[in-house]
Amino acid sequence: MRALTKAFVSVTAAVGITAGALATAGTAMAAPAPAQQQVITAEAVAPLAVVNLGLSTTRAQRWQCLLEEIGYDPGTIDGRLGTKSWKAAQEWFNDLGLGAGTEDGVVGPKTITALQKFLNRYANAGLEVDGIAGPRTQDAFWDFNGVNFCA
Repeated sequence: MRALTKAFVSVTAAVGITAGALATAGTAMAAPAPAQQQVITAEAVAPLAVVNLGLSTTRAQRWQCLLEEIGYDPGTIDGRLGTKSWKAAQEWFNDLGLGAGTEDGVVGPKTITALQKFLNRYANAGLEVDGIAGPRTQDAFWDFNGVNFCA
């Protein structure tokens, strides 16, 4: 009787293990659910495109105020230099002949080069014009925006 009970328990355990393995394998081998495609809008990305180049919110607001004061539209004066603020700056830099390139609001090497030329011309910054927003460029941009251009 003992042998029969032992055999029955062994068979039951084996069946249980096999059933569990098959159940797990069934879900593991199942085709993955189709991924939902996400639509990303410009409005959703805009907050990610803020590039203050080391400026505090207050100093970024001053830059935006200057842009607005001289006739370029930086968007909302909020201290977040996003696409619209940089498009305004690029337009101004291009009007000054500083070569910011396409007025797309993207802060790339051409925009940084134009900013460095601007800071050298109007703030006597003495920057190397290399298109890299390194510490010296950021410090000069910080210093330039020490003046409150907001009315």
